[in-house]
Amino acid sequence: MEGSGSPTLEQVAAVAGVSRATVSRVVNGSPKVLPETVAAVEQAIRQLGYVPNRAARALVTRRTDSVAIVVPEPDSRVFSDPFFAGMLSGVSRTLAPTSSQLVLLIEPAEGDDQRFIRYLRGGHVDGAIIISHHGRDNVLQELAQLPLPIVFSARPLGVDVPVASVDVDNVAGARTGVEHLLAIGRRKVATVAGPLDMTAGIDRLTGYKDVMKEAGLPAIVEYGDFTADGGEQATLRLLDQHPDLDGLFVASDLMATAALRVLSQHGRRVPADVAVVGFDDSVLATMTTPKLTTVRQPVEQLGARLAEILLAKIGGAHLTSPEIYNTELIIRDSA
Repeated sequence: MEGSGSPTLEQVAAVAGVSRATVSRVVNGSPKVLPETVAAVEQAIRQLGYVPNRAARALVTRRTDSVAIVVPEPDSRVFSDPFFAGMLSGVSRTLAPTSSQLVLLIEPAEGDDQRFIRYLRGGHVDGAIIISHHGRDNVLQELAQLPLPIVFSARPLGVDVPVASVDVDNVAGARTGVEHLLAIGRRKVATVAGPLDMTAGIDRLTGYKDVMKEAGLPAIVEYGDFTADGGEQATLRLLDQHPDLDGLFVASDLMATAALRVLSQHGRRVPADVAVVGFDDSVLATMTTPKLTTVRQPVEQLGARLAEILLAKIGGAHLTSPEIYNTELIIRDSA
C-alpha cells in the first residue's frame, strides 16, 4: 500500500475478503464473528500494519481501554513500600493479556483528593482499583458512588453502600503473630500499630488486643503510619516507656525493619532480648538481620484478583461482595 498513507478498515476488509462492518466487529472484540473470519481479519491487519483509531473506537464502544490504580498516598511511600510493587505486579499480570492499559494515580503533593474524583468522573478510564485508602473526609463514599466500575483493596471505612473489595483476614493474621510471641514465652509484648483511619491498621490492632486480653496481659500500643520513619519513632517511644518489653508485633514489614534497627542501636538483641514479628512477608523480610518472622499476605494474588473483579465489572457483572483471603505465619530468625 505504498503511497496510500495509513491502512484503512476498507483495505483490511478487501484483503480479508469480508465487509468493513465485519472488520470493525473484529477490531472491537465482538464475539459475533466466526473464528475463521477473525483469523482472516487478524492476518490482514498484520499484513497491512493496520492500527485501530482508538479515539474512534472509543466513540463506538464507549471504552477507553484504560483502568486506573488509585493510591491516595504520597509518591515517597508508594515507591518505598514493597506492598505496592506486589499489588501492581498482580494487577499488571492480569491485565497483560487484555487490551487495557494501566494508569497510576498517586496523591498530589497538595493532598487534593478531589483531583482523583474529577479524573475518574471525566471518562478517562473504564474502571478503577482503589489501594491503601484512608477513611478521611467523604472521599471513599464519593468514590464508591461514582457511575464507574470500582473495586477496593480492603473494605472502605465510612462507606454505606455495597462495594466489591479484596483483602486478607487481618484480625486472624495479627492473632497468629501475637500468639506465636506468647507461645515462645514472651509476656511483655507490645505492638507498633498502623493508622486507625485504615482497615489494616484497625484490624491488626484488634487481633493483637484480643490475644493479649485472652492471655490476661496488658496491651502496650504505639502507632505508626506503615512507613519506616513511623516504625522507628513508635519503637523509640516504646523503648522509652517500656524498656523491659520482650516481644514486639509490628503491623507491617517496613515498620518492622525500622524496629529491628532501633532495637540493635539500643543494645537489644533479637530475638534473645526482644522477639519481633512483622506483617506482609515482603521481600524486606529476608533482607533484615536477623531475618524477619512475619505474617504472609498473598499480595500479588490480591492484586490479580482485584484486576479480575474490575474486568468483570467493566464487562457488566454486578459484584458487590467482599472477598477475604487467609494469611500464614512465616517463622524465621527474629521470633
